[in-house]
Amino acid sequence: MKETWLQLASQLGKILLARGWKITTAESCTGGGVGYAITSVSGSSAWFEQGIISYANGVKRDLLDVAETTLDQFGAVSKQTVEQMAVGAAKGANAQVAVSVSGVAGPDGGSAEKPVGTVWFGFYVDGQTTCIKCHFEGDRHQVREQAIEFSLAKIAALLTK
Repeated sequence: MKETWLQLASQLGKILLARGWKITTAESCTGGGVGYAITSVSGSSAWFEQGIISYANGVKRDLLDVAETTLDQFGAVSKQTVEQMAVGAAKGANAQVAVSVSGVAGPDGGSAEKPVGTVWFGFYVDGQTTCIKCHFEGDRHQVREQAIEFSLAKIAALLTK
């Protein structure tokens, strides 16, 4: 595990503990990496209870309440999908904070509209959702690592606004 992840997750934990809040994750292309980073912090059970690896659209639909019409119209890698993933994860976990991630890590699966390295993030904080699209360079492993690090850094930044 990258030392940066542990530092970011520790910082995130301190912020959440101070507020008495919980965080949950809904991850696709990162395969649980954000949850892994969070649970690498000793004592994280005080602020993290669950994460969902929603690799398949059926999981996004059934466990995270992503509308079938959203998946059909916009696809899994979209602002609309990560927004619904984040809201669904927060609701399902009764958490004040949620992070959702869906992207094209590669090496296959990219398109002209959504090339390899395209990752959408949804950040739910106490009823408000922010969605961000990024494009990361590198191979599958590098794209996933960058997405995990971005997730942790961005949610911490949103919580300290």
